[in-house]
Order: sequence, then structure tokens, then C-alpha cells
Amino acid sequence: MTSTFHTAGFHAARFQPARFQPGDFQPAGFRPSVRTRVATTVAAGLLFLASLAMTTPASAQQRNPLQTIGQTVADHASHAYAFERFTVASHDGSRSWRVHVAVPKTPAPAAGWPTFWMLDGNAALIEFDDALLEELAAQPEPHALVFIGYDNDLRIDSPQRNRDYTPAVLPPEDAETAPLGSGGADALAELIERTIRPQLAQRMPIDPQRQTLWGHSLGGLFVLHTLYTRTGAFQTYVAGSPSMWWGDAHAVRESERFIAHNVGHPARVIIHLGGAERVGDRGRRDLTNPRVVAHLRRIQAATPDAAMQLAGTLATVPGIEASYREFPGLGHGPMFRASLMGALHAVTGVADRSNTPRPSTGDADQ
Repeated sequence: MTSTFHTAGFHAARFQPARFQPGDFQPAGFRPSVRTRVATTVAAGLLFLASLAMTTPASAQQRNPLQTIGQTVADHASHAYAFERFTVASHDGSRSWRVHVAVPKTPAPAAGWPTFWMLDGNAALIEFDDALLEELAAQPEPHALVFIGYDNDLRIDSPQRNRDYTPAVLPPEDAETAPLGSGGADALAELIERTIRPQLAQRMPIDPQRQTLWGHSLGGLFVLHTLYTRTGAFQTYVAGSPSMWWGDAHAVRESERFIAHNVGHPARVIIHLGGAERVGDRGRRDLTNPRVVAHLRRIQAATPDAAMQLAGTLATVPGIEASYREFPGLGHGPMFRASLMGALHAVTGVADRSNTPRPSTGDADQ
């Protein structure tokens, strides 16, 4: 079950995204002072770490960094979509991305295909099955699908996404947690606009006024950074569980600059958050691991409900249509599928599959 909230009055409404209007918020009261935010963050962090200390190492649950995707819908013929794959390289040739494109097997609209772009493309692929593809293709306005992943079979390539999905900040993030570095968001955004998008245009007609970008976690951070710095690149921005804490709450500071200087560029912004995330529950962690403890300290740079607050604040920006959806009880990991399925529902009109399990895809389920 999912819930959404009008933040000012916490009016719950199921399955209908909360659409904020500028008059619903008073920005000065809505965004507390830096001193207040710091004090709140420190207090929340102490309580959060104290509660996590009660978890034993034996019960800690960590994501498998070597999990592979196995077979996906891109590996067999579909009645609804035609899949194609290509790779693109960075300007210096040191790294490459694998891009899967899925085009409906119906005539293209006169204006071109509306397109739904997904970061962490390998992981996103394994959330699709034939039934979803058939429903997507049967919509009155079916979307082309673009999966931007890394050129390997890992579900999530953490070192590379830490580099590519994060904005440049000073000082840079801890080298131990980002061995390939960080701050590559602008370079990836440039690659999408100047390399990937032109290659798509060679393969299919694209409607430049109906483009959606979705990402989760650091991918959600990238989505927000793209909104702030390249508002016209997409028309809809969906940030699932965005890493508001990253770079000492860089996303909060960047949003403040955007709000102050946006000149009315229209955009639709959808922000998703798990209910367990909003109350500061990051699940079971191994507190005997110094890197885990250091990460837990870093995520206290932003309050757990910072994403919810951001949705309300963005609604005060002329031209921005902002909505917030919360998924009760869900933590950060499960929010990947929930947010992706929720985004497809909101943007394309397919049934909401956010509370359904991932399709069985062989190796990816191990």
C-alpha cells in the first residue's frame, strides 16, 4: 500500500500523488535555518546510530556488490517492443556505458516517441517482464524506453555510479568510499545530451518535448542535479529516494540556488521516498565495519525527510509542478523497484506495480 502526503497538513491520499501549489507553503518557515538544520541533524544522527547499535553483525543484511542481471526481457523476442543495444565511450575512452533501447512495435507518433530514460539501466532491466511491456505498448501514447547502464553484467556498479551520478563538490567525498572518484555528473549529463541522445535520434524519432528521466538513490541525486543545471534537457524528472545527504547535503544547497535563480522553465518533478527512510531507518547494518559507520554518519548531513521538504519547496517555484509520493514501510533498497514502477505508472499510465515483487530472471534473483 502506498501513501502520499500534502506536507503542510499531512493529508493522506492513496495512489494520487500530492501536487503542491505555491500557496500551500511559506518557504521561510518551510526551510529551517542552517543552524536549526544542523542541530536537528546532529540530534537525529545520535539517536539513529544508537538504535542501529542494537543490531548484531549476524543479523546485518548487505547488498551483494557482485550480483549480476542474468537474462532479461532484452534477451528474447517481445511481441510489444523491439530491443536494440549499443555502447558509448567517454571522451577519453577510459570507460563505457551499455544502452538498451526498447521501441514499441507500433507506428511512431507524428511528433516522435515520448521517451522514458532510466539510470542504473542494468538493474532497471530486470524489473521488466513481458506483461509490463505489453501493457506499456497498449497505452494510448506508448513510450520508448532507454536503459543507461554500464558495459558489464553487474546489477549495480557502485564505484562507477559513485563517480558518474554525483555533482562536483569541494571538498570531494572520501576516497575510500569512492575509489574511482566522484563529481562526474556534469560529464555524464553532457554524454547523454551530446552522444546518447543523437544516437537514439538515428534509430527512432524522438519527441523532444516529452522526455522523462528517472533515477534512484545517487541516481535520484543525478536527476535533481540535472533539473537544477539543465532544466530543458527533460520535461519530467523522477527522483526515487534521492541521496540528499551526499556531499554534506549538496542537493539542499543546490536546490536553494535553483529556487532563487530559476527563470520559470516549466518542468514536472516527482519525488519518491520510502516511509522507513523518512523516519531515518536505513535497515540493518554491520556496525563493526568502519566504512558502514562512516557512511551512516555522512547520511545525517540531511534530515531523513529532506526529500519530502524539497518537494514542497520546489512547488513554490514558478513553472514547476512538484509531487511527492511516500511508500509506507519501505527502506532504501526496496525503493528501487517501487519508485521505478511508480514512475512508470505516473508517466505512462500503466497499472501501478510498485507493491509487486520483481519478476523471476534467473541469476538476478540469486
